[in-house]
Amino acid sequence: MIRLTLAEIAAATAGRLVIGQSGATPETVVDGESQTDSREVGPGQIFFARVGEETDGHLFANSAVDAGAALLVVERETDDRVPQIVVDDATLALGRLATEVVARVLAGGDLTIVGITGSNGKTTTKNLVAAMAEQCGAFVASAKSFNNEVGGPLTMLRVTDRTRTLVAEMGASKEGEIRRLTAMAPPAIGVVLTVGLAHAGEFGGIETTFRTKSEMVRDLPEGAVAVLNRDDPHVTRMKDLTRARVLWFGQHPEAHIRASDIDSDASGTRFTLHIGDESRRVVFRVLGEHHVTNALAAAAVGSELGLPIGKIVTALQGATRAARWRMEVMGGRDGVTIINDAYNASPDSMAAGLRTLAQIANPGSRTVAVLGAMSELGEYSIEEHIRIGLQAVRLGISELVVVGKEARHLHISAINEGSWDGESVFFENQDEAYDYLVQTLQTNDTVLVKSSNAAGLRILGDRLGEAFA
Repeated sequence: MIRLTLAEIAAATAGRLVIGQSGATPETVVDGESQTDSREVGPGQIFFARVGEETDGHLFANSAVDAGAALLVVERETDDRVPQIVVDDATLALGRLATEVVARVLAGGDLTIVGITGSNGKTTTKNLVAAMAEQCGAFVASAKSFNNEVGGPLTMLRVTDRTRTLVAEMGASKEGEIRRLTAMAPPAIGVVLTVGLAHAGEFGGIETTFRTKSEMVRDLPEGAVAVLNRDDPHVTRMKDLTRARVLWFGQHPEAHIRASDIDSDASGTRFTLHIGDESRRVVFRVLGEHHVTNALAAAAVGSELGLPIGKIVTALQGATRAARWRMEVMGGRDGVTIINDAYNASPDSMAAGLRTLAQIANPGSRTVAVLGAMSELGEYSIEEHIRIGLQAVRLGISELVVVGKEARHLHISAINEGSWDGESVFFENQDEAYDYLVQTLQTNDTVLVKSSNAAGLRILGDRLGEAFA
């Protein structure tokens, strides 16, 4: 974070400064990172004591001070060994401070903000864009999947006067959340990847999802750039909602940043990248043709950051996986390949994962889909789980292993499809599924493990990866 006095932080957060026994003064400077988890606090950092649904950060204020926190931002006074700023709402205060810090850096430096949203692919694209930004100087990118009202500001607060690029993943579970994040860190480059049914239960349908994701580009000024997916009809509609210059990416002939001649196997995906009049062949080691969309979005951002096509290709080819638990290739013993893609799952990403599984398997070898529930689909849940079960059958997946009662409709859908006879099995929990799989997987099997994060199958994927390492 930039250097700010306690008085400046109190003013930015609309809080009341309490010096306590610390010996500090209002002019004492703090420039450490901000944390909302006391276990992550290091010397000189700021701890925001948020009151959440399951716990109260004030219970861990003492631990944060013991770990070296230089400042507490609290909703009620607590450990007075360090200065405290008392605010009405610690989460809102976090956003207020992020807004102030980003505004100061924008006013005094050469900072480019890249905002990324979409129903699928945000984290993968963020990681690829970060590889582009790294070639332009000091950069800050969202850690993990920090893309909400807490993770977004925590990322923004890491910028300093040296930062040249801020790569901010911006997610939402309801309307207005992306707009709040873009108000904190106004993008010069706003990327929209896809509009799908992820979080449909919270959004209330595809049109609400469209309105929410379009918040990324609605407020962009004329001098900004809207990087839009020409292959997604809902994203294409956003052209009429922005004043910014539109830069298309995709496989569509009208795309400014385009891919052609795509092919994939278990080693990754190859495609020809077209930027303007230049073309290069890309050997992209991230598994799955659907990730070409993310690569093109990142290439578009790289081009806007001023990188030549050669450096863009180098950055793309340096990526070895999308992110942890996203099409992560594991295993290898007896030719068994485990693809752990169980960090997130929407109907679109589940379908893409199954298509990849069918495409990359060696001829004559088996494909096994280990699937759990897709969360947050609301009224669409049963219908979409049924559709995925049917797709697994129609793609010719050799065996379907369904885990967890929330995903049972996947199993029922598959066994009701007359072309199958016993190829789908159901287990209540991961332990039962693990025991079955380690006993039945065969030489050269290719296994996809896929579910929403809440279903927890990423742990099952890790266990299988270790068992067949």
